Amino acid sequence: MSSTSAQATVAVPRNNFIGLIKTMRLRQWVKNVIVYAALVFDGKLFDPELFLKTTGIFLAFCLLSSSVYILNDLVDMEKDRQHPRKRARPLASGQLDPRVAAGAAAVLAIVAIAGAFALSFWAGVILLVYLAQNFAYSFWLKNIVIIDVMVLAFGFLLRVMAGVAVVQVDNFSPWLYVCVTLLALFLGFGKRRQEIVLLEEGAGNHRSSLLEYNLPLLDQIIGMVVTATLVAYTFYSFDATTALAHSRMLLTVPFVFYFLTRYLYLVHVKHLGGAPDELLLEDRPLLINSVLWAVSVVLLIYVWK
Repeated sequence: MSSTSAQATVAVPRNNFIGLIKTMRLRQWVKNVIVYAALVFDGKLFDPELFLKTTGIFLAFCLLSSSVYILNDLVDMEKDRQHPRKRARPLASGQLDPRVAAGAAAVLAIVAIAGAFALSFWAGVILLVYLAQNFAYSFWLKNIVIIDVMVLAFGFLLRVMAGVAVVQVDNFSPWLYVCVTLLALFLGFGKRRQEIVLLEEGAGNHRSSLLEYNLPLLDQIIGMVVTATLVAYTFYSFDATTALAHSRMLLTVPFVFYFLTRYLYLVHVKHLGGAPDELLLEDRPLLINSVLWAVSVVLLIYVWK
């Protein structure tokens, strides 16, 4: 065997491994941190057993979401090749063998769901629902206008519900379900807006539902959702019967207001918003504000009593 052939033989598995890691989107695992909401807002953050169980569900969602990303890239492989950024993805560019990707997606899903069932029966059921809704999204629902974003928002709600199932909450406010869903809708419609701006006339070639959107419609929807998000969070923070910090949580409202308005600024002025998770990590003011919000919530619930 020539040295060139030997190098090629070694390079193929290595390229598949690197391509698989990229397709798993490890940076987007940050989205799954929302599963800790029940633990934090129910006043049980420092309960070792519940913290470990919630971390297990977090890891299960990380693996399952990576499985879903792989599935979605397999389905969209040809369309991604027409996208200015997504054509560089491992499957679209040919770096990752589709057979390797399909096998990895199946293994990740099985491990994630089995692990969730080992921790909590209902958490396992919720992960099954998450997988089913993403399967439906990849093949059908992503092409239905408005429903496409609603399905993605439902995925965030399921993450919170899984955390609730593990923690078995006592004081968790239903308003937080509303806040999480509205925030996910806000980020989802912002992403659609950025896709239309980026792809312009070719938007429909990448995703058929983008033909049904336009900037005026999306701007109206985003304006409606961002207002509802701020109002819902304010109601939650004032709900003394369920919020452990009682009305002191009102002190965190400015952080939420800044997050929403800063994100709108990045979408409308800087023309960003295509990947909300990446934007959160890359925009320093947004990241600092999010950290300050999280610290203030912990202090208000666990320190200032």
